Amino acid sequence: MLRRSGQAIAVLGLAAGVAACGGTESTSGGASAVRLDLAQPWMEADPAAVGLDGARLDAAALQAAAIPRGRSLLVARHGRIALERYFADGSQATAFDVRSVTKSVVSALLGIAIRDGALPSLEMPIGGYLEPPYLLDAESAAITAHQLATMTSGFEWNDDVDYDPWLASPDHVQFLLDRPHVAAPGTLFTYNSAAVHVLGVVVQRATRTPLSDYAQARLFGPIGVGSARWQPLDRGTVNGGSGIRLRARDMLTYGQLYLQQGFSGTRAVVPASWVAETTRPQFPWRDDYGAQRSTTYGILWWVSDAQPAAFFAWGYGGQFIYVVPSLDLVVVTTTMWQDLSGADAVALAEQELGVIVDEVLPAAGGS
Repeated sequence: MLRRSGQAIAVLGLAAGVAACGGTESTSGGASAVRLDLAQPWMEADPAAVGLDGARLDAAALQAAAIPRGRSLLVARHGRIALERYFADGSQATAFDVRSVTKSVVSALLGIAIRDGALPSLEMPIGGYLEPPYLLDAESAAITAHQLATMTSGFEWNDDVDYDPWLASPDHVQFLLDRPHVAAPGTLFTYNSAAVHVLGVVVQRATRTPLSDYAQARLFGPIGVGSARWQPLDRGTVNGGSGIRLRARDMLTYGQLYLQQGFSGTRAVVPASWVAETTRPQFPWRDDYGAQRSTTYGILWWVSDAQPAAFFAWGYGGQFIYVVPSLDLVVVTTTMWQDLSGADAVALAEQELGVIVDEVLPAAGGS
């Protein structure tokens, strides 16, 4: 994922109704025209059959193939795969290390845990779920799940500098809890992978189930995803901030789940109200990343209100699950991000975004 190191940006007043998102299912405009049973195999279609410009889609594939570190490009529209290309050593069987796409998975697990009653709401303080051996001061104990999930926990953090020492530490929760507080929780945005890992630990403790097992039982299993592999960390936890491997088709399935407002067929896997809230802008700031304009943050999803509006899971170096509700479209890209510096990883991500925004979206009639 792009790491917004050193940037702390004032947070917009966040919706008071977020805490209730686990309740009533709802539908809204721009949702997928179909609700696939996602546990069934994907169907394929010629681009023209799903309203895609085949020549433009071929141009997207050529542009993706020209990116030296690119490994896959998949496009699904109206619930069918219209393009599936792999490059270099990538293949349909490859389990890609998708980095911060993991955060968007944790977002879903948080919503499911609230819906299931394991957690009372987004506004619950985390202190009650991090009893000994963890040591929290009063300010840390009062941080809410909402603040962890919107990157507003207030800890001093720079993902570019702090991520590797954090990963090498023997206690990944305490490493964060020992950091200084530099802002009141809920006031400033600072991208923080460790905070999302702590959120995953809170979900694990609340559900009394290992996070990877909970994900398989409540999220991945119901949509037919069997490829998920999580990076193990200390004390029986897995890396909730950046530690999952998935096949590209399974990434596409996860995007389709969100395009379908959390439904697989008639089953509400993720509450529709949670999907809607977590994939809307939560902040007043907007950034551009190459061709991708007007981008901000939701709740562990990136969001753009440029036209056509989109939301996307973004993993370091160009791992994307890119969803465009108005076009009934999901796009997946993966890359070989290993050994890239932060600046080079951002450049690679912007190349992949260029493929999506400049070629795939126009093929679907977006501009």
